[in-house]
Amino acid sequence: MRKLALIASIALPLLGSTAMAQETVKIGYIDPLSGGGASVGEVGLKTFQFLADELNAKGGILGKKVEIVPLDNKTNPQESLIQAQKAIDGGIRYITQGNGSSVAGALSDFVTKFNERNPGKEVLYFNYAAVDPVLTNDKCSFWHFRWDANSDIKMEALTNYMKGVPSIKKLYLINQDYSFGESVRTTARAMLKTKRPDIEIVGDEKHPLLKITDFAPYIAKIKASGADTVITGNWGQDFALLLKAAADAGLKVNWFTYYAGGTGGPTAVKQAGLNHQVFQVAEGIPNLGHASADVFEKALRAKYDFSLFYPRAVNEMRMFAAAAEKAKSLDPAKVAAALEGMEFEVFDGGKGTMRKDDHQFFQPMYIASFGERTDKEPFDEEKTGWGWKLAAKIDTPQTVLPTTCKMERP
Repeated sequence: MRKLALIASIALPLLGSTAMAQETVKIGYIDPLSGGGASVGEVGLKTFQFLADELNAKGGILGKKVEIVPLDNKTNPQESLIQAQKAIDGGIRYITQGNGSSVAGALSDFVTKFNERNPGKEVLYFNYAAVDPVLTNDKCSFWHFRWDANSDIKMEALTNYMKGVPSIKKLYLINQDYSFGESVRTTARAMLKTKRPDIEIVGDEKHPLLKITDFAPYIAKIKASGADTVITGNWGQDFALLLKAAADAGLKVNWFTYYAGGTGGPTAVKQAGLNHQVFQVAEGIPNLGHASADVFEKALRAKYDFSLFYPRAVNEMRMFAAAAEKAKSLDPAKVAAALEGMEFEVFDGGKGTMRKDDHQFFQPMYIASFGERTDKEPFDEEKTGWGWKLAAKIDTPQTVLPTTCKMERP
């Protein structure tokens, strides 16, 4: 009896700690928290923490508290794999990442191979911002879900808008030298050749990712080319510093972008004096007037003093909770199955769909310009006094592009 009591006295605390661990749903946030991408990574981390708080206020996921675990990858694919293994070793079965498609490709491959080797211990990867089309085409994986529109979808929307702007005559392309930047430049060339063959491409530049501190030489080339319009997929400091150099050089052209709204971007646009000359394609912006989105926007700004740059992160977290409820389980394989084909009311209103074939999410897309506000644009950005104004909306069916994915399911 004494021996049994001793065993029980040891076992009960261990069981208690296991039970406590099971009371928490941990999501590993693998993104840059140091280095050139840190400003973007920190905003993403706080956004996900805000979303975890939102879910916890409603009882969590299946009654369990949601916790975001920050893991700094320094925007480096190899470091990302180290952090992913660290998350797995800590019992985390869900990871999310967004900044850098090279990182996303490495993570998707790592998670897929890990799951093949470790049946019953699978990990699910939620991608909220890495947009290289290959991730949901030739390199698709059952264990990867993407909530952002891929770069081809975004370029389709941008070029459809640009084809109706007759003032565009000479175009310059400048992009980061990695898989995403390559996708932007090649797809822009191909789509414009079909839609606006009269547009002259007067420059096509690539530069190292998050390593340039002075873009003056690049801006000088754009100015010398006689371009009236620029397309760039630059994000983070690579966009903010690019526009700062444009302001210093007095370059006044139209910019069509993916990420002008990122940290430092709005300030740089205002300093350049580009009043409604910078356009962004995204799945949502402030100032659309959607009531529930406005409430969320105000609450986020009140807590963190920045705007919502990731409506897709909201969709991701809310759909994760809905999928777990549907599956009545937090087993990653069951949650993945529940996500496939799921239809969902997105953050800014309208229907979104997670395509089963490739795990690409489709949703309404918006093109907006940044500049002086009217009474219809209540939200400014980065205390500039300027804000986003809707230029065009693309409904979900018009965003759908085909996929080459041949998915292997467990």
